[in-house]
Amino acid sequence: MQTIKFHKTDCGVDFLLNVLNHDAIKARHSLTDRYNTDCFEVLFFKKGKGKVLIHEQQIEIHDYSIVFLSPFQERSWQLEAGQEDFTLLIFQEDFLNEFFADKLFTYKLLYFYQHNYPVTIQVTPQALEHYCSSLQEIKSELVQVQPDSAHIIRSLVYYLLQKLNRAYAQAYALPLEQAQDHYAFQYKKLLEQHIKQKQRVEDYTALLGISRITLNKAVKDQFHVTAVQLLKQRLLFEIKHYLLYTDLTVAAIADALNFSESNHLMRFFKSQTGQTTSEYLAAYQNGRNR
Repeated sequence: MQTIKFHKTDCGVDFLLNVLNHDAIKARHSLTDRYNTDCFEVLFFKKGKGKVLIHEQQIEIHDYSIVFLSPFQERSWQLEAGQEDFTLLIFQEDFLNEFFADKLFTYKLLYFYQHNYPVTIQVTPQALEHYCSSLQEIKSELVQVQPDSAHIIRSLVYYLLQKLNRAYAQAYALPLEQAQDHYAFQYKKLLEQHIKQKQRVEDYTALLGISRITLNKAVKDQFHVTAVQLLKQRLLFEIKHYLLYTDLTVAAIADALNFSESNHLMRFFKSQTGQTTSEYLAAYQNGRNR
C-alpha cells in the first residue's frame, strides 16, 4: 500500500503545513486503491459527489461537507469526475508541536483519531465559506511570507481547528468540555502509539506513573467511558484493520497484537462485536457492516 509523505519542498512552502486546491491534488483523490499519508488532512468540499472508504467506514461526499483524516488512516476515493471542488488543509503534527505549547492538542480535537463517530460533518454554505476564508488567509501568508507570518498562521490554524471542533461536537451531540487534567489525553496518545504491544490498563498507568483509579477517573470525566472500555475500543479497531486490509490469518494477527493464543483474540472479538471474525468479514463483504 502506498504511503504519501508530506514534503514541504513539494508544496513550495517552508512550513510543515499547506493549503491546496483540488486541482493540485486531483490525482491523489481519484485513487481507488487504498493509500495513506503521514499527515493530518481536512478536506472542505464546496462541491462533491461520491464516497470515501476510511477503514471500515464508508462516507458519502456531498456539497458543503468536511472530512477529517488522521495520519496513516487508510482510505480510497470514489469521487465523480467533474463533480468536485474542494480545498485541503494539510499539516504534520510537528507543525503544531513547534507552534503550540500543548503537545496533546491534536488528541483533544474530537475529529482526529476518532473511532466511534463518522469523520465528517455537513455544514451550511455560509459556514463553509467562512472556513474557506480562513484557509485563503493562511495560503496568502504561506505564499507571501512576512516576518510575522508564522504568528498569523499559528493563530489562524488554531482558530480554524477549534471552530471545527465545536461544529463537530454539535453535529454528534458530543460534550465540549475544558479538560481538567491531561491524563486522559496522554492515555489516548499512548494507546495510538502502543496498542499493538500493550493491551492492559496497567501497562499505561506504569507509563504515566499514576494509579489505575486516577487514570480511570480522568478517562471517565473526559470521555465518559472507563479506561478499559477505551482500550478495548482501540484494540478492536486495530483487529478490524488487520482483518480488512491485510491477508494475515487470525493466528498471525494474534501474534502481531501480542495475544498469547489466537483463541484469545477470537473470544475478545466475539465479546465486543457479537460476531466471529469470519462472520464479520462476510457481513462486511455483503455491505452489512459499512
